[in-house]
Amino acid sequence: MSNTTKKERLGAETAKDLGTQRKEVEELFHRLHLEVKSNKLRASDVLQITANSLQAQGSCTEKELVQMFLQKLLMMNYKARSITVTEITKNYKEKQQKPQQSSANNVDAFSALFGKTSMSNIRQNNSDSIHPMDVQMAVFHCADRVLKQMMVTKLSQCRYALPLLVLDPFTQQIEFPLWTFREINQSWKIINNNNETVSQIQPIWKAETPMVFFFRFGSVSSSKSQLMNSLISEKHNTFFHRHCPGSSRTRVLMDGVVEIAWFCPSGTYDDKFTDRVAFCNLHGDAGDHEKQLQIMTEMASVNVVLLLQVDSNDKCAEKIQNLYKDPKPLICLLPEEDSVCSKMVDGKYKIGLKDRGQADVSKDLREAITDCLSFSSSESPSTFRLEDVAKHTDIRVDEKDNDDCKKGKKAAQEMMSLLEKKDLTEIKESFLPCQGKLWHQWCQKNKELNRPQGDDPEMEISKKKAEMMEIREQQHKSGISRFIHLFMEQMISDAENKPMFFLKWLRILLDEYTSADLSCLHHKYGEKWSNMLKLKESPKESEKHKAELLEISKKLQDATFGLEHILREIGQIYESCSSVKKNKKDLQFDFSSLPSLAAQMMISGFPLELMDGDAAHVPLVWISAVLDELIQKLGDQRVFVLSVLGIQSSGKSTMLNAMFGLQFAVSAGRCTRGAFMQLVKLSDEMKTQMNIDYILVVDTEGLRSLELAGKSITHHDNELATFVIGLGNLTLINIYGENPSEMQDILQIVVQAFMRMNKVNLNPSCVFVHQNVSDVTAGERNMEGRRRLQETLDKMTKLAAEDEVCNAECFSDVITFDVQKDVKYFAQLWEGSPPMAPPNPSYCENVQDLKKTILSHVSKSDGMKLTDIKNHIKNLWDALLNERFVFSFKNVLEIAAYRKLETEYSKWTWSLRKTMLETENKLQNKIENGAINVVEETDLQEELNVISTEVKKSMSEFFERDTNANILIQWKTSFELKISHIQDNIVRETKKKLNEVLQQRVLKKRIDAQRTQNENDLLEKAKKLASTLKDKANDDTILQRDFNLFWDNCVNDIKKDTPPVQNIEIFKDMKNVLCDIRFSDFTMESKNYNISMKPNYSDYVQIKKTKKLKMISYSLSNEDQTQIRNLIKYIEEQAKNFIMSKNIAKMGYNIGHIQELSGFIKAKVTEHEERHKENYVFKKHFFSELVFAIFNTIQVIIMEQHNIFKEANDPVLYIARKREEYYSIFQKYCQGATSAAILGEIICNKLKEPIQQSVCKQTARDLADEMKTNCESLNGNRSNLEKHILKTLAEKEDFKSYLTYIHKPKEYFKSFISSEVSQYINDNLTKSVLPKMRDDLSQKEKRITEAAKRATQEVDKKPGDVDLWLEIFTLNLSDLLIFSENDLKGVSRDDVNVKLLEEVIINQLPPIISDKSKTFSTESFLLKLEYKDRPDEILNEHLCKCCWVQCPFCKAICTNTAEEHDPKLHSVPFHRINGLNGWHYRGTQDLSAGFCTTLVSSTKRFYPSDESESIPYKDYTTAGGHYAEWSITPDLSELSYWKWFVCTFQKELENHYSKKFQGHGEIPDEWRNHSKQDAIESLDKYI
Repeated sequence: MSNTTKKERLGAETAKDLGTQRKEVEELFHRLHLEVKSNKLRASDVLQITANSLQAQGSCTEKELVQMFLQKLLMMNYKARSITVTEITKNYKEKQQKPQQSSANNVDAFSALFGKTSMSNIRQNNSDSIHPMDVQMAVFHCADRVLKQMMVTKLSQCRYALPLLVLDPFTQQIEFPLWTFREINQSWKIINNNNETVSQIQPIWKAETPMVFFFRFGSVSSSKSQLMNSLISEKHNTFFHRHCPGSSRTRVLMDGVVEIAWFCPSGTYDDKFTDRVAFCNLHGDAGDHEKQLQIMTEMASVNVVLLLQVDSNDKCAEKIQNLYKDPKPLICLLPEEDSVCSKMVDGKYKIGLKDRGQADVSKDLREAITDCLSFSSSESPSTFRLEDVAKHTDIRVDEKDNDDCKKGKKAAQEMMSLLEKKDLTEIKESFLPCQGKLWHQWCQKNKELNRPQGDDPEMEISKKKAEMMEIREQQHKSGISRFIHLFMEQMISDAENKPMFFLKWLRILLDEYTSADLSCLHHKYGEKWSNMLKLKESPKESEKHKAELLEISKKLQDATFGLEHILREIGQIYESCSSVKKNKKDLQFDFSSLPSLAAQMMISGFPLELMDGDAAHVPLVWISAVLDELIQKLGDQRVFVLSVLGIQSSGKSTMLNAMFGLQFAVSAGRCTRGAFMQLVKLSDEMKTQMNIDYILVVDTEGLRSLELAGKSITHHDNELATFVIGLGNLTLINIYGENPSEMQDILQIVVQAFMRMNKVNLNPSCVFVHQNVSDVTAGERNMEGRRRLQETLDKMTKLAAEDEVCNAECFSDVITFDVQKDVKYFAQLWEGSPPMAPPNPSYCENVQDLKKTILSHVSKSDGMKLTDIKNHIKNLWDALLNERFVFSFKNVLEIAAYRKLETEYSKWTWSLRKTMLETENKLQNKIENGAINVVEETDLQEELNVISTEVKKSMSEFFERDTNANILIQWKTSFELKISHIQDNIVRETKKKLNEVLQQRVLKKRIDAQRTQNENDLLEKAKKLASTLKDKANDDTILQRDFNLFWDNCVNDIKKDTPPVQNIEIFKDMKNVLCDIRFSDFTMESKNYNISMKPNYSDYVQIKKTKKLKMISYSLSNEDQTQIRNLIKYIEEQAKNFIMSKNIAKMGYNIGHIQELSGFIKAKVTEHEERHKENYVFKKHFFSELVFAIFNTIQVIIMEQHNIFKEANDPVLYIARKREEYYSIFQKYCQGATSAAILGEIICNKLKEPIQQSVCKQTARDLADEMKTNCESLNGNRSNLEKHILKTLAEKEDFKSYLTYIHKPKEYFKSFISSEVSQYINDNLTKSVLPKMRDDLSQKEKRITEAAKRATQEVDKKPGDVDLWLEIFTLNLSDLLIFSENDLKGVSRDDVNVKLLEEVIINQLPPIISDKSKTFSTESFLLKLEYKDRPDEILNEHLCKCCWVQCPFCKAICTNTAEEHDPKLHSVPFHRINGLNGWHYRGTQDLSAGFCTTLVSSTKRFYPSDESESIPYKDYTTAGGHYAEWSITPDLSELSYWKWFVCTFQKELENHYSKKFQGHGEIPDEWRNHSKQDAIESLDKYI
């Protein structure tokens, strides 16, 4: 056969083989449910928690095989390669059970045993089995680059061989996945020349080691991979071989793949090799993979070939000949020879394998390799480096093949080039200036700020804040290094994956850069520590070593440099810019975009530093901004917080990496410092099941950390433990080993932290994890361990109870804890001795079990929203900064929870009130129409039943599911009672109002009857006149002339018979009333119009001195002043309510109102005087001036109401408005219109006013509801309303308005609500108000039309006349309009055709509706409403029915939404400066410039009254009275607002109180730095 023919045949065979191979590959991918030639397996998807990730069994279906493999691999379980496929097992069993065609009696035993089995049976037995390495490689081919890297890192941790050269199964292209090796670190120990064991660590891609390359020619019986395993680790299958579980003959993806593994010595004398050695393994026949063979034999230090005996003509003979001639050592393994190891020439060995034991062969091979390596190093030293593989041509290198990876590497290298030749311990100071001394100084000042000392805390606080601002300004002025600039440029890149590669490269290169120095420093620290322990008896030497240890510790801190430090610097840049409120000059984009970078890193899977480990501080501004960005990007997701706590190097981070695939640092050289948080995503399926979107894992710096030697370790540990336990929904307490003393140390800290949580009503769960337990299967041993742990916890609880002043006797008194379920024992991490030992599968199973436990906790928890976590972090940290953590945090938490409850309470009560308003309107219409004559409470309660049930359900869900449910539970019963009471009150109030309507209906009967009589008389007279003018019906001039004359005569007659409504003179009536009750001192001149605003009431009283009988003038005490001011405010409010209750708009005014009100005022003044007669009595002019001031206020209301009454009830005015309507009817009479047409027009005319009134009332209710939702100032609780009031006041800068707000808050709130409503109506007239009116008009038109049709239908069914029609018609409208049959009394109904009447109404109604729609305006809308129906009054009724008690020091208003609130003590989140209330230093003119919240944490004292002794502010409640009714929490987060206010209105305040902010009350300079903008922003920030 010719050469050409041979080549053609070989080519055809190759093409056929490739085609078959491709088909096999596609079939494999299909069976594994993987997409061919895709990178659809993404790391982010694999890392999320799915239902599959909870499966613990070692078997699964083929569909689940990939997920199960990845799950086990990511948990470092080397059994990932031995997963049983359940479908195969099932098929095998079915085949075994299937009855055979022939009986065993008919078959020869020897034929069955030794005869040939048909190929179809062999294929049938093997076709269902997928080779474990095919699973691994299929996943590898389909994974994205991040997942590939993760896979290889985990394979390395499992001590498995790693893919070095990979053959693309579709293109046959060889790829070198260098990128996948970049995150692997290798640690080992060697014995140096001084006989010392030295530990070393190095990134694997930097390793320079000898490399031994194994390959085979042909098919051999001995397993090459098994031989290699015996050289590396006798107990672990580093390379998969044919005898491994799950192995099969059908292997699709491994031929041509080169794997690599390293032997790393442990520093003992029984190490197989004294230094590291790389072993490479080419799978398949080397003759079929020439390129791989060429590359690896060239790079190898020793080549090991496994081959059968071949003749010189064989295709591999030439290759063997060349290898033999090559000076490089060669070892030939011969399966067909039984000879021991023999040396052919230097560096050339052969070893027979036939009939030899594995141990003997391994021993010979190891000795030969050792000899070859010695020969190789002496003859031609050759070392293997991973990066050198990339230098070969014709192979694809993953790093070079990806633009994002290349760009990321280039950018990271550019940054690293800036660090060249720099001292590692000085790098942070040079490149990261914001986080060094300046940041640490700021943190120290902040701690001091929260714990002020001395007599003048405000001045001290002001000084500290000025110093802190100066530090921020220094941070702001410091330049941004080129290093940070480059980082920011890369992070804002638009490329999707570029930042990810850049960050990974930067972390890789930083680790490489710092690892050697850190390792050296740790070694030095260890030596010094050992020496110090030896020198305990020598104090001088010991102190010297301590100083050296501290110095090394400082160097360790300075030399630690990672991504967290870069982000920390960016955080400090952001915080400094936020403080000075401007961009840094060398920052190329706005600083506000910096948190977005960190948020994106968190989403990408990188941890974020929560607590700075070096400064032991939480950068709140930065963390809050990052979480805000996270919310912006992800939405306000629901999160379960998992905290992890344990001593240093106890395996916390390793456990989390195994459990969730997290990226927390795990090496001993770089332990987690501070606290870091990282997101773990739940799959969509799990989100639905768990009602949680993410788990937020918080990993912490180890307790009793080496790096913190010399610092206040106990305080730091307590602070850290309290912080992370308080933050977590569940805390894992990680304990390493079973050393009782070590356990005791951590347990005391943990128990104390849990005790604090218990005292502040936080109830996190906890699980104890015992790591490195020798035998976790021993039940009795574990029971004993649990008993000891319970005893220790109880003992620690008693100790901690003494510190925390608590009565707890055992740990279960502090937290719900089940020692059987909440203690987990973990096996040792390694199955043998590191570094070659693989992870212990039992450890991985323990991790999986713990993961299930955690997710069980997740499923029972509602978690927290990200916004709640942000607030929770702030509250926790602020409280930790305060010396009285429990008191501070409990108050902050309870106030925040109570405020949330109040917001919900406001919604619930509004739902009830809104529903009752609708009911009230319907019933009022029916009363006015005479449809009902009595109102029962039971009927009203029934109307509320549906909404009441909904409110109760909403309440129940809120108390059960809210994140602060355990805090809120204390108020559940009281708020359920409140809702019940408010419902009863709403019902009672509604009944009272409706009963008043019933009474007023009786009183108005005469007025209405007179009006109806006048109207009917006019109609009859018009009808008579029309009968004389029928022949002139078309002459409008004559009709107009005669009608005008007729009209004037009628009006004159009405004037004679009915006197008009007279104008009123309120002050004249008031003077007459006061004179009648013998107030001779009363004069109209010089009356105090604003008595409630007076700063001092001493002029109005005579003080009684208890030791003297005579009356003398003397100054009133602050408490007395407050009581008098409260009396005035109470009387003012009751006076307004009294006048409104008289409904003057409907019933008219009479002097009796003045008499009744004056009597009420006199009674209240006398009652007050009687209570306080031991201290003072009022002078005579107090009453008259009080009455005058009150009547001066209410006269406006009375006049408004009287004018409405006059407009509606003056007969002349009323008739004048009806002229056009009567003329229209008159015309129809003249034209001979039918009775139906006349009656129809009369009905339509009479409907105009009720329609307009009803529409206005409905619109008012709708508007109130809309504003409660849409109007920012009105859509929350009372605190939200107050915030907007303060903003408005700041914008106006009107001192008089401020005084009203401070001294008469309720009045100001109501006027503000009215103003907001008016503004809202004006702004939304065309957009919202008019459309609402028009919609309601359409609804009314529809109802009237339906009523007319229904009336006609009923009359048709029951023979009847127009009277029945009118009765049915008005009855159908009785709940809608104030319109009854009585309105038509006296109107002629003769000869009325009801069908024609219906047509007339239906035809005439649209023009009326259209006309009303056109005439609507803001003015007409409000004028048509009774006072109680106005939208502002509806909102006043809702928003102002709350607590109005003011702080006795600063006049801040209690923010409780309910009047009778629980807790009973009054509280407010932010107090004011008590100088606003006139507080001053006794015996001076110095106004006080202290905040209540600062004063109660100071050593200052106050005088509750003139006669009393001084009392420390800290003990203010002992003053009794109003003081004892308040809860004032020591707090330093005062509002900038009041500082700005005092500085802005200093002169006005001083003039008002006739005192000065001077001396003791001098205003701190720092206050003057607060601008109006700062003031307004502080409201948004804190309220």
